[in-house]
Amino acid sequence: MENLINLAQLIVAISVVFVWTFRFHNVLKEFKQFGLSDLTRNFVGATKIALATLLVAGIWYSSLVLIPSILMGLLMIGAQYFHFKIRNSFIKHLPSLILLALSAFIAYSSI
Repeated sequence: MENLINLAQLIVAISVVFVWTFRFHNVLKEFKQFGLSDLTRNFVGATKIALATLLVAGIWYSSLVLIPSILMGLLMIGAQYFHFKIRNSFIKHLPSLILLALSAFIAYSSI
């Protein structure tokens, strides 16, 4: 079970870092569609990368996992809200929905 939790932590962390570095052009487009400022986008990005880093560190230091996984889940709930707000198709909801489910699994497992 521990390996599955660690794998979930890595999937969330790698996904977040991948999107916020290699797919940043999509982030720019989405935040513009959402009507959010550059400051908000930068704050969300820095927060997600910091939380992803803590999730990876949590593989070795399990006390670091609970709060970052809850916060990541809250950010994914926010992403869901904004996708609903602009009426995106389900396929656009799917990545943040999967990361929300994984974050909830990680948080539940670390209680």
